[in-house]
Amino acid sequence: MKITITGSLGHIGKPLTLALVEEGYSVTVISSNSEKQKTIEAIGAISAIGSLEDVDFIASSFANADVVYCMVPPANYFDHSLDLLGYYQRLGNNYVQAIKQSGVKRVVNLSSIGGHMDKGNGILLGVHHVENLLNQLPEDISITHIRPTEFYYNLLPQVDSAKNNGFIASNIGGEVVNSWVSPIDIASAIAEEIASPFVGRKVRYVASEEITYNDLVSVLGKASGNPELKWLAITDEQMKDGLISAGMKGEIAAGLTEMYASINSGLLYEDYNLHKPSVMGKVKVADFANDFAAAYNKL
Repeated sequence: MKITITGSLGHIGKPLTLALVEEGYSVTVISSNSEKQKTIEAIGAISAIGSLEDVDFIASSFANADVVYCMVPPANYFDHSLDLLGYYQRLGNNYVQAIKQSGVKRVVNLSSIGGHMDKGNGILLGVHHVENLLNQLPEDISITHIRPTEFYYNLLPQVDSAKNNGFIASNIGGEVVNSWVSPIDIASAIAEEIASPFVGRKVRYVASEEITYNDLVSVLGKASGNPELKWLAITDEQMKDGLISAGMKGEIAAGLTEMYASINSGLLYEDYNLHKPSVMGKVKVADFANDFAAAYNKL
């Protein structure tokens, strides 16, 4: 089977590529970074170096693939010229056109928790639009939308506050339960979907562990040698102002604040709670705590 994946050798792309190559599939990895070419080929995959802004390049990379994996690469939230929603819509449209041109019949799309929502999900509105764009493709094209919960590594920017302030702050209450996920578990789920003969349209949530924020910081604190580490709940306004003061574009800071507020209220997880994965991933908070502690102790 021939598979083309986007996302280069990122947090998900690398373990996904390794897993697919190990299964004996012919894997083409799209990357915008020519320096990744040797690394991609060294692990047994085919490199396709080019831009996701180029529809013809994407289509040529998708040509003859049995399955394609699509994802929108992370954007720089501190770039004040960034139109985040426009970025998602543009790449989503590029994927649609490339899929049509290439004749691909099986698509696995990396979406997100909140991908079902057309409002109230903040910066996740972009993945909602990408889902909708792909769903407008002809019905003979099978599509699986992968909706992971919050990535563990989103906590790494909080290492500085954890060490210097003794707390991690957000506009979410300490007793709120959030669901976290590792890229390794996401890659495993994507590999399973790629190998599946599924026909039609479906959504698959991926999660590794559910835990309250108070319990989360307890695990992180103990691993880091700071058992007194606390979770500090702040207001939406404080959250947004803090992000802006750190240099984030105001519109995106407001979107992040809205996204976290929807975790606090439970709104973001309503559909997830109705369609939870039957099996959680293998990477737990205690495992991620080792990465957090390593970053913490480097400061």
